[in-house]
Amino acid sequence: MRTTAPRPGPAALNGYGRLLLVAVALIVAVLGSVLAAAAPAGAHAALTGSDPKQGAVVDKAPEQVSLTFSEKVAMSDGSVRVLDPAGKRVDTGKTTDLGSHTYGVKLKPGLPDGTFTVAYQVVSADSHPIAGAFTFSIGAPSATKVTLPDQDVGGGLVGTLYDIARYVAYAGFTVVVGGAAFVLGCWQRGAGVRPLQRLVVGGWLALTGATLVTLLLRAPYTGSGKLGDAFDLAKLGDVLQTKTGAALVSRLLLLAAAALFIAVLFGAYERREDAKEKRDLAFGLAIGGGVVATGVAATWALAEHASTGIQAGIAMPVDVLHLLAVAAWLGGLAALLLCLYRAPDIDAAAVRRFSRVAFVSVVALAATGLYQSWRQVGSWTALVETGYGQLLLVKIGLVAVLVGVASVSRRWTMRIAGEAGGMAPEAAAATVVEQRTSTKKKKPVAVAHSSKTGVSAAVDTADGKASGGKGGGPSGGKGGGSGSKSGGDKADAGKGTGNGGKASGAKASGAKGSGTKAADGKATDGKEPGAKAPGQDKRAAQLARQQAAMDTARQKRIRDADPHRSGLRRSVFAEAGVAVVVLAVTTLLTSTEPGRTEEEAKNASNTSAQQPAGPVKANFPFDTGGKDGKGAVRLELTPGRTGSNDLHVYATRPNGSAFDLPEVKVSFTLKAKDVGPLPVAPDRIATGHWSASGVQVPMAGKWQVKLTVRTSDIDQVTLDKNVQIG
Repeated sequence: MRTTAPRPGPAALNGYGRLLLVAVALIVAVLGSVLAAAAPAGAHAALTGSDPKQGAVVDKAPEQVSLTFSEKVAMSDGSVRVLDPAGKRVDTGKTTDLGSHTYGVKLKPGLPDGTFTVAYQVVSADSHPIAGAFTFSIGAPSATKVTLPDQDVGGGLVGTLYDIARYVAYAGFTVVVGGAAFVLGCWQRGAGVRPLQRLVVGGWLALTGATLVTLLLRAPYTGSGKLGDAFDLAKLGDVLQTKTGAALVSRLLLLAAAALFIAVLFGAYERREDAKEKRDLAFGLAIGGGVVATGVAATWALAEHASTGIQAGIAMPVDVLHLLAVAAWLGGLAALLLCLYRAPDIDAAAVRRFSRVAFVSVVALAATGLYQSWRQVGSWTALVETGYGQLLLVKIGLVAVLVGVASVSRRWTMRIAGEAGGMAPEAAAATVVEQRTSTKKKKPVAVAHSSKTGVSAAVDTADGKASGGKGGGPSGGKGGGSGSKSGGDKADAGKGTGNGGKASGAKASGAKGSGTKAADGKATDGKEPGAKAPGQDKRAAQLARQQAAMDTARQKRIRDADPHRSGLRRSVFAEAGVAVVVLAVTTLLTSTEPGRTEEEAKNASNTSAQQPAGPVKANFPFDTGGKDGKGAVRLELTPGRTGSNDLHVYATRPNGSAFDLPEVKVSFTLKAKDVGPLPVAPDRIATGHWSASGVQVPMAGKWQVKLTVRTSDIDQVTLDKNVQIG
């Protein structure tokens, strides 16, 4: 029996309204703080100086090595390592904050002459990991056998767990937003359906849990790669100071407001009986829920690809719209699939409404996806030749399949609506079942059960009398099965057992207070009218189980009776399967380097040639994607051998004139020996000309030269080319 709570009056409604207003105010405040924190910021922290300086040759060994960065960084013991020419550590391992963004590490006494390598790995204030190395020499430069081990930044077990958490977060967001939208926009009676409630609550739990895991894993993900660092409170505090940390905390606050929304949706809203009050509350829930969903989507847009690169001001709201469209379509699809299997009373009108919502969502996805593809890929070549472009093509193909399956579902929906005549699909199917049952024209039967022998037997009631005679039938022989006599005579077993009715044993048509006769033929004490016969509770329980089994079988027959409904279930199930893969590919895309920069690096690698010993020259055509963002850079390294070198960088526009770029950075990496990257910050000496002296190349080999060019405050590109040095 379902207990209905008393309908709240206007005062209670006003209380809920005030609660929703407070929640909306909290959401607006949180969004304001996030947007303020997302204001354009400078580049990542960079090494601006060191003592000894990069490439310097000192007469005697220093007592410590100090590094100065452009902004405060998170640094722990072991973040800076100093290696001698043989690759052995010569520092004490303890770093010290010297103030003014300068950090130092003490060196051991008695160091030999030769070239020393300083390797560092820190986390900047905006949560990006920074790793690099440079060299200095004591006495004179020498060969070095330094091998820098892989720090496993962003990879390994921590990287895998981090990626899984991100996927679960996307899936949870899709389910909770899409499921709630399905209830409010398509099937409001679904607020009282328990499986649908569990789906939405499960999505909220998944999103909240994944966000917490992501926040905890952020420190090891951008740092040491050790899972134990996830529980380091000091490192967690450093993460909270970054843009990503602020976005994750904001998401948790918004999810607290979402919990209130879910509680009202499946609590007060579901219990409303007055139509006007229910409409008013639905309107408030739609506004509040829309603000919460937009805020949660913005926590992704403000911390990932959309917040950087060209047209970030347009890309972020477009990304929010893209995420909401995905949630409305795929999350609503999950809700519909669940209702088709677990909520038999869903009506055809709800399915039609979701079909319209899905169509609008697909249009929004196509428009926003087209813009994002242009922004991140940049060219047709990058679409087919870069990893990002290939993943994007896979996603486009999957979405095309998804749309095709959705069109099949839409046709099933129209057939159900056309043949149901406005009835719910279950009602139409029930009619089919009843018609099929009536055509069989079976004789009505009753079930006689003996509590003594434990045997049940069917008895014929066509003539109004039990075929079991005096021994096995009801007392007096006049009752029989249900409806056995037009006068409505009552049998000992109540209203008959043939239709699953209740057995009372309180009244018999052939007895006058002397007692009643049980199913096994024995008389019971009739002194207390209405008293239960021995074993009657057990019999009633058995009948209840039989009735439940019959009801379950009938529900299954009803579900299987309508081929259109079965077809819709199959097509929606196929949609949901493809949607899971689409979400996985989307998660991979958000962690993949955009194709625009990857294409430039690949083109540069294809045109590179192995340079002989002597001056090294390399050309880097670039396009940052912004206004006045095209040009070319020529790099010259002289004499192009191990030891000290002079570096010259020349930038020109497409017309050949000098290009005065705001920033140029160069680094060298010898991947075969795990050396580097060794950063170089050349000084501007003339328009379009930068130079750096004393650039140390510790050993000969095929070095990767990476060049970063910035043409505006937000437009930059990184290119690389392999050259032979020494």
